[in-house]
Amino acid sequence: MRRGFQAAAGLLHPRALPRAPRTLPGLNSASAFGSSTDALVSRFCPEKTDLKDYALPNASWCPDMLSLYQEFLEKSNSGSWIKLPSFKSNRDHIQGLKLPSGLVAASDKGDWRIFTRCIQVAGQGYEYVIFFHPAKKKSVCLFQPGPYLEGAPGFAHGGSLAAMMDETFSKTAYLAGEGLLTLSLNIRFKNLIPVGSLAVLNVQVEKIEDQKLYMSCITQSRDQQTVFAKSSGVFLQLQLEEESPP
Repeated sequence: MRRGFQAAAGLLHPRALPRAPRTLPGLNSASAFGSSTDALVSRFCPEKTDLKDYALPNASWCPDMLSLYQEFLEKSNSGSWIKLPSFKSNRDHIQGLKLPSGLVAASDKGDWRIFTRCIQVAGQGYEYVIFFHPAKKKSVCLFQPGPYLEGAPGFAHGGSLAAMMDETFSKTAYLAGEGLLTLSLNIRFKNLIPVGSLAVLNVQVEKIEDQKLYMSCITQSRDQQTVFAKSSGVFLQLQLEEESPP
């Protein structure tokens, strides 16, 4: 594991970083490594699975979250947007792929959970769903923080929003161009998010160059009258190798 991170860190050194083709979002559906966006989406969103999708409506969702979810679901039927499933672990999303040598953690533990899915009681922690637009390389995340994410009384902790931004960034980066590791995340908080209310994260890939994805996010209320935070992130591309068929 340590060697893997050292190898990844080496890629960040200007002399070690290969010059990747400059790919402008929305103009080319292929990532700098040649995997098409469609192929990445297909791998990420299996048509048949027994895994539980946590990004589905439940009784805790507020009316704003339910209605906006339905709006985007209708848009997904036209093929422009794709609702991303949310399994309990990223291991379930990237099946059939091998991470670079040294970055695979060996463990006998079976119950892996992504941080934003670690609170299992519906409505108490992270309630969210992400919709991805392949052609425009952007995502919208509907986020409803529960009481277990409280910071100031009655409001979501800033760290919970930071985690939600990072999660939406990472899923968008992976689907838009095999982005896997967060290099930087800069956030400017503007207003507090009331617990149990809806926050809408709008994430956009600004550019892909030099083996990195540059992204922006604005988090606001549904009516766009209140901005909760603005952020930017940089993600490192890592070429993933398909496993050989058995």
